[in-house]
Amino acid sequence: MQTTNRQESTGVFTPAEIDFLKSQPLARIATVGANGQPHVTPVAFRYNPDTNTFDVGGHGSFASRKKWRDVQQNPQVAIVIDDLDPVIWKARAIEIRGVAALLTTGGESIGQGFGPEMFRITPKRIVSWGLDTDTNSAPNARSVNK
Repeated sequence: MQTTNRQESTGVFTPAEIDFLKSQPLARIATVGANGQPHVTPVAFRYNPDTNTFDVGGHGSFASRKKWRDVQQNPQVAIVIDDLDPVIWKARAIEIRGVAALLTTGGESIGQGFGPEMFRITPKRIVSWGLDTDTNSAPNARSVNK
């Protein structure tokens, strides 16, 4: 099977997934609290094509937030980037399940006014749907070996 140069440069993501990630400003991150209760919140993110990771941060002291405390207890997270085409009512999305590392620097580069703390999420499983032109295509699900 031959791959294109673009596929080789993007690593674990398809060209359609990369285009979609670049077009989206917001994601939702799911963490799990110490009591086992899930916690989902919207977050700003940045995809890093050099490392195939996602940086997630926020304004002010990101390290004072519940999601930071959750990741301290359990680094397993999921992040969903999605939207809806209102003309044809078609959902498009990428779900990434992975491991979040807590970083105390670098968050300022995600967005204006962001604090220094951030998560760096390494994908372990990727599921995407609705990103190709075939409206009846099945989700593209795969594990990532890193």
